[in-house]
Amino acid sequence: MPRATFRRFAKKSRAFLLQKPNGVLTDRVQKVGPERFGIVAVDCAKARSRFLFADFYGRILLEPATLPHTRGDFRAAIERVRQAIAQHDVRDCVVAIEMTGDYHRPVQRAFRAADFETRLVHPFTSKQYRQPADPGNKTDDTDLGGIFRAATHGFGLVEPSWPDDYRTLQVLRRHRRDLVDKRAQLFCQIKETLHALMPGYAECFCHLFEAPPPLVFARHTGSADAVKQLGVAGLEKIADDARLFCQRATFRKIVAWAEQAPPGAAPSPARRRMLATLDDDRLAKTLQITALERDLAALVVRTPYVLLLALPGVNIVTCADLAGELGPIANYASANGITGRAGLMPMRYQSDQVDHANGPLSRRGNRRLRAVLMQTADNLIQCNHYFQDRADHWRRAGKDARWMRVKVAKIFSRLAFALVARGQLFPHEACLQRHHVLGKILEFHVEHRTPAAQVQSDLDAAIEHLPRRARRALAAPLKEELDKLTRRRGPQPLADILPLVLARLLGRVVKSEPEDADS
Repeated sequence: MPRATFRRFAKKSRAFLLQKPNGVLTDRVQKVGPERFGIVAVDCAKARSRFLFADFYGRILLEPATLPHTRGDFRAAIERVRQAIAQHDVRDCVVAIEMTGDYHRPVQRAFRAADFETRLVHPFTSKQYRQPADPGNKTDDTDLGGIFRAATHGFGLVEPSWPDDYRTLQVLRRHRRDLVDKRAQLFCQIKETLHALMPGYAECFCHLFEAPPPLVFARHTGSADAVKQLGVAGLEKIADDARLFCQRATFRKIVAWAEQAPPGAAPSPARRRMLATLDDDRLAKTLQITALERDLAALVVRTPYVLLLALPGVNIVTCADLAGELGPIANYASANGITGRAGLMPMRYQSDQVDHANGPLSRRGNRRLRAVLMQTADNLIQCNHYFQDRADHWRRAGKDARWMRVKVAKIFSRLAFALVARGQLFPHEACLQRHHVLGKILEFHVEHRTPAAQVQSDLDAAIEHLPRRARRALAAPLKEELDKLTRRRGPQPLADILPLVLARLLGRVVKSEPEDADS
């Protein structure tokens, strides 16, 4: 086989830019003329906004006015802008809106629906353009001036459009993250309440919240004295009534703790009711998180981000987090765009002959994306042998732990960009064998007890994003898994699903069962 040859291109030096690439208006202004190019500046608040209309030179075409956030007021404001456009012969126009959480979204949607091009101005940017003109004077009208000047200098940025699946992914993964944080707070509150009632009881279990028995016993007893009175037989009866499976050694461990436990707080009905309420809230949030994770899985397998499952340390939830915060990979020119948006780059200070090129990390960036990348880096260092070896080498070299996390995030961003953008699986020391892409999906759905119909649908969707040359290689390990299932006794729903998956991988046509004549 002839050896592959690769062309090496000289690295082009980065051009010096005075404006943001996705905020440039120069070509359009030159085409129609500055006096024929209009900019609508909007300073948004929760219930109302302030807007003005001016040409590129700054000549006011509509004086600053208040815009309440109602359908009729939006329609009237847009009509006023259109009349001004016709009166002053404005041939091109953009709407520059200052970002304000989600409060700017109604204004953005209203102007978009009216076929106006909308640009977003970051509050940090408008502040920098306001302060030189009005130092120490901050009003809505001076903010409009800063927004207008930022737009004319190329800092009114075009927001890339996301497909609905990515928007839904972002909403669901942020909701899940919020529930996980709230459940973590419940863990702390339950431990504090449990320690007050039953000191040392939580330490009897390696994982207090992963299985039901520990808290079931705590809610039924509420004190060490109650445990001693029940004994092993009483705890076994509680387990049988709750249909829990526990080893006899667990009961003995709990009774042994009760014999040596220090005195706790009086097991008043109020404290026990508080423990039960907190635990019910935890169980409810756990069910919500499980349902959300199934929904996230159904969405992420329909995106090319599913290929990231080839990396050990990346699971379905991590893929959903990355897809929800990164969005379509086509919005990034290279892997540097991912880490640059997250602010994972050193700052530089240079003046004359002084040059500090490796300063601290940028404090400006997408915090949610940075958190996802940092969490992924932690997972890779713990679960991926390639990154474990790299981290051990850096640790022996005396590197800082924070530096290692950023370095791993940078390497991962390059791998992720290559996998997702190209849609190809390629050999790399950090990647597992390719069949683990589908194996992880199967394992996830088994743990979450997903209905068979959704498992089949998710596997079919994942196969569509796998390269055709790699599909046949995935069939052998799945065939082995099917053989293991068929040798087991009892109901095995996966045994009905895997033959259909194998048929899809091998390119065979699966015939559907004939419908009844009466149906």
